[in-house]
Amino acid sequence: MSRWRSSRCVSLLACVCLFACGSAAAEGGPPDLLPTLGSIERLDPRLDALVPPDAVIEVLAGGFAWAEGPVWLEGEQAVLFSDIPRNRVMRFKDGEGLSVFLEPAGFTGPGAYGSERGCNGLTLDRQGHLISCEHGDRRVSRLTPGGGKRTVADNYRGKRFNSPNDCIVHSSGSIYFTDPPYGLPKGWSDERRELDFCGVYRVTPDGEVTLLCDTMTRPNGICFSPDEKLLYVAQSDPEAPLWKVFAVEADGTLDEGRTFFDGTQLFKSRRKGLPDGLKVDVAGNVFATGPGGVLVFAPDGTHLGTLLTGQATANCGFGGDGRTLYITADSYLCRIRLSTAGPLPGP
Repeated sequence: MSRWRSSRCVSLLACVCLFACGSAAAEGGPPDLLPTLGSIERLDPRLDALVPPDAVIEVLAGGFAWAEGPVWLEGEQAVLFSDIPRNRVMRFKDGEGLSVFLEPAGFTGPGAYGSERGCNGLTLDRQGHLISCEHGDRRVSRLTPGGGKRTVADNYRGKRFNSPNDCIVHSSGSIYFTDPPYGLPKGWSDERRELDFCGVYRVTPDGEVTLLCDTMTRPNGICFSPDEKLLYVAQSDPEAPLWKVFAVEADGTLDEGRTFFDGTQLFKSRRKGLPDGLKVDVAGNVFATGPGGVLVFAPDGTHLGTLLTGQATANCGFGGDGRTLYITADSYLCRIRLSTAGPLPGP
């Protein structure tokens, strides 16, 4: 999600300096040279078992227009993430630094297409192929071995999606994804919009698209519980900033859902950001970007604390041995070392 992000409080020069420091450390400099930002807000003693007392939010790179969708590549020991306005997927690896992995990434047509034309959420399918939610081309795509993309889904009953935003892969191979209007050049009022709602969908391995929910005003981040019996979906609506949780039925559809956590008061306190991307650790704790940074919730919905980035924070993803959380926070790629672990995407 990017439409509601706050203006950055750092200059481009500062971003470049941060990137330079981070790259130097990644190429062999002492780890303490990595710049850090923010702090850890501890609201419940249970957070101490998830986030170590000495944990810090490290800045690996900066200067992006709006970073999103971090996903770990186990085989390469690298993280990919989207820079949506620049229509790129970037790659970062310790010892190698930053490079462009894919360009164009979300819009392949001629001419201009708004300011949010790139891809957004990224994940890996059960075979390890990159799955992208593409704003400009208004589809979910799969990057095939050796290069080239195939469309996974681009319409519901013949009507084009708004702009697929985030996705998660079920063990069955089905892809669940959200479809708010943020990638359309004029958003909700864009004349190219063909659907009069924002949906949560499932597309099966054979290409069948099912609408699972059409009652969320701005569905955004999406993730399963460890046993896949629950599906969490963020709603990035400033009029109703919240997270919902749905029971996953035996046939893969969803029940009517319930509010998991209402972020209205946090948003009204003028903390930057809205409910956006999220991931769930192996114990069912939810790491959800939202007002203030990355909010940490217990499985019962208790807000345990927040990784305060000081930035409008878009998304997060587990990497490395599962105990590293990568965070995209406005113009930054960050990471934090945890005591808990999360599942890695892919096979």
